[in-house]
Amino acid sequence: MQRAGGGWHERVVPDARDGTRYSFVLPGGLAVPDPASRSNPDDVHGASVVVDPAAHDWRDAGWRGRPWHEAVVYELHVGTFTEAGSFAAALERLPELAALGVTAIELMPLADFPGRRGWGYDGVLPFAPDASYGTPEDLKRLVEAAHGLKLMVLLDVVYNHFGPEGNYLHAYAGEFFDTARRTPWGAAIAFDGPHSRTVRDFFVHNALYWVEEFGMDGLRLDAVHAIDDRSPQHICGEIAQALRAGPGRQRHVHLVLENDANIARFLERDAALQPVCATAQWNDDWHHAAHVLASGERDGYYADYADAPLVHFARALAEGFAYQGERSALRGAPRGEPSAQLPGCAFIAFLQNHDQVGNRALGERLDALALAPRLQALYACLLLSPQVPLLFMGEEFAAATPFLYFCDFGPELAASVARGRRDEFKRFAAFADAAKRERIPDPNAEATLHVCTLRWDERTQSPHAERLVLIGGLLALRSQWLVPRLAAMRHGGRWRVDGDVLDVRWTLGDGSTWSLAANFGATTAPLVRDGQTVFALRADETRLLGDGVHVGLEPPHA
Repeated sequence: MQRAGGGWHERVVPDARDGTRYSFVLPGGLAVPDPASRSNPDDVHGASVVVDPAAHDWRDAGWRGRPWHEAVVYELHVGTFTEAGSFAAALERLPELAALGVTAIELMPLADFPGRRGWGYDGVLPFAPDASYGTPEDLKRLVEAAHGLKLMVLLDVVYNHFGPEGNYLHAYAGEFFDTARRTPWGAAIAFDGPHSRTVRDFFVHNALYWVEEFGMDGLRLDAVHAIDDRSPQHICGEIAQALRAGPGRQRHVHLVLENDANIARFLERDAALQPVCATAQWNDDWHHAAHVLASGERDGYYADYADAPLVHFARALAEGFAYQGERSALRGAPRGEPSAQLPGCAFIAFLQNHDQVGNRALGERLDALALAPRLQALYACLLLSPQVPLLFMGEEFAAATPFLYFCDFGPELAASVARGRRDEFKRFAAFADAAKRERIPDPNAEATLHVCTLRWDERTQSPHAERLVLIGGLLALRSQWLVPRLAAMRHGGRWRVDGDVLDVRWTLGDGSTWSLAANFGATTAPLVRDGQTVFALRADETRLLGDGVHVGLEPPHA
């Protein structure tokens, strides 16, 4: 290769074409893949492959995306969504999701990771879809099919770290990392270092690449709280600006954050009610409070919600964050910023997702931890509030399959990860005994992935079929009565808790009032407003009051 200045090197190969394999050879003789490889079919240590980005004959030219207030998000892991675990197999299931009322699928990270199985958060080649799921062309077909069904496609991307195996940037581009700043995954990415322009461009171009080349309708940025960027403009803001100035000029493009720090300023709207930076954020507070209500668990971060779970839940339901600057006992410091000024669509609410299920020792879904009547009430709150709802794959039919952490590292790292996984749960009472910790599945075992694969035949069996009917019915109500009124919503709602009863009211975009009441107690309780009893709520009953609609959801009969 020839020096090109500024630390860059280049070589022109006139006869290279689509399908040509290539590697870069370092001075010491180590052959490494292209860090911006579009395809690495022989995994992260193998050669890269030239891909013609213009070869796909797109047939969704009329697609302009969907406005965010219409979003009902369905998170899925391609490898366990179907028995085949491929882009092509996932495509075959899309019509069922569209018929249910889902309007967006969110793919867990696809960046090439080591081995044949993994969650995707250990990716090391951010531009290469992992070959275990299929080819880049297969992924484009999946996106195209989704658009044909009016489904948006969002992609989870990881810009806060690289995985522990196969990251060769350390060998020749050490300036990518700031060794003085540590993260749970090693040295921090140097977004504000001496060579940060190149580093920032790498990730900005990656964001544009997925949206422009694969037709994605948006991105979810993983663990933004773990990005230490002290630049005048945070990298999230720069990515948002690039998306708006680029593909966002012709169609709807959305940027979603995961941010444990509850930084509301990333979610602010301008005078036209358009996002200044991010479109929305995963609302962990909503989940944590709801999980305590559903299961009674109080370990770990649930401890911050155990004192008054219904109060925390009502505030998260109405205003977005439950912690808006209050002191977190778990963290020993204040957490969050005021969020009541933000519209409901700035938040994504969920009862389950890959983290909240998969980070459990045995990967249990919520149906294994809570009773059906309580879950029915919570699903009404999830799907009939102005916040954007998210369902985790299989949740719509109460899937009995767990979702465990799994990976496929080399032998030495695999052994370390297995030990670390089990040691992580020592502090939990249920796994204080070493023998019980041995029951935690080995993340590297192939069987661990297979046990997580959805069993689609459950959809026709009881109680799974009943859950599917419930979710479909609630989404139909959302589509008919709520979604048409959300577009110009300006701020959060008002909430009140009276004993076991929560009462939340929002002013929607058309000026109408949307009211949701729920009783999370064990006995019938009245809903009282202005000193008058409006109606009585049975245990775990939820009612919705909106203009022209009054829905009562009764728990299943014993």
